[in-house]
Amino acid sequence: MTRIDDKFAALKAAGKKAFVAYVMAGDPDEEKALDIIKALPAAGVDIIELGIPFTDPMADGSTIQLAGQRALAAGMTLQKTLDMAAAFRAFDDTTPIVMMGYYNPIYSRGVDKFLVDAKAAGVDGLIVVDLPPEEDDELCIPAQAAGLNFIRLATPTTDAKRLPKVLTNTSGFVYYVSVNGVTGAAEASGDSVGPEVARIKSHTDLPVIVGFGVNTPEKAREIASIADGTVVGSAIVNQIAQGKSVEEVAAFVKTLADGAHSA
Repeated sequence: MTRIDDKFAALKAAGKKAFVAYVMAGDPDEEKALDIIKALPAAGVDIIELGIPFTDPMADGSTIQLAGQRALAAGMTLQKTLDMAAAFRAFDDTTPIVMMGYYNPIYSRGVDKFLVDAKAAGVDGLIVVDLPPEEDDELCIPAQAAGLNFIRLATPTTDAKRLPKVLTNTSGFVYYVSVNGVTGAAEASGDSVGPEVARIKSHTDLPVIVGFGVNTPEKAREIASIADGTVVGSAIVNQIAQGKSVEEVAAFVKTLADGAHSA
């Protein structure tokens, strides 16, 4: 059992849906980013997705790309991202942290070293968007052996033939990408998401969390009501890009969390 498993068990017992918040590590700088993630649990965030800054984030729209550029320009690295996770974990020992990003920085560091360091930093799961199931021996299986959940993305184009393969070796939760395209590019629709969530849940007992295209409290409530929870990333990152204070960002996040939790 990981912190992610424990969190979903607690939410289920309470009859609540999960609210997951994404922020880019080091955006706009290391100190403020850490202050923001420390503020997230009190704002109602159940799971934190911590983005790993990368130069070529192919699945992300301009909002997340620019966040990564700001973080890199401020000197953020994979090591500093791990340090940020460890600093948060010293402050909060219960809120799960999922590191989300691309394989290149992990590969460059070395898988074995990365997994040891991630576990020591208190990371609970990984989302690595450019590693398909065919590459499970590369990182997924070693990560699970190290006690980390490996969370996979399913999309509107994941057909009946592909879905069982995507779900193989997935743990923690399934992240359903509600729209075709990159992050922040379109709005999720409950009418289209509902049948897809039901289809995925007919193949797995894992929670299904829906992200991409969720940007308001009303949308968070709508999507959470037909899934096990929802993820918001670009809308939060936009607040950071606008120079909002830690308190302002946290207040905005709380409106989204309240929306999801009211589902």
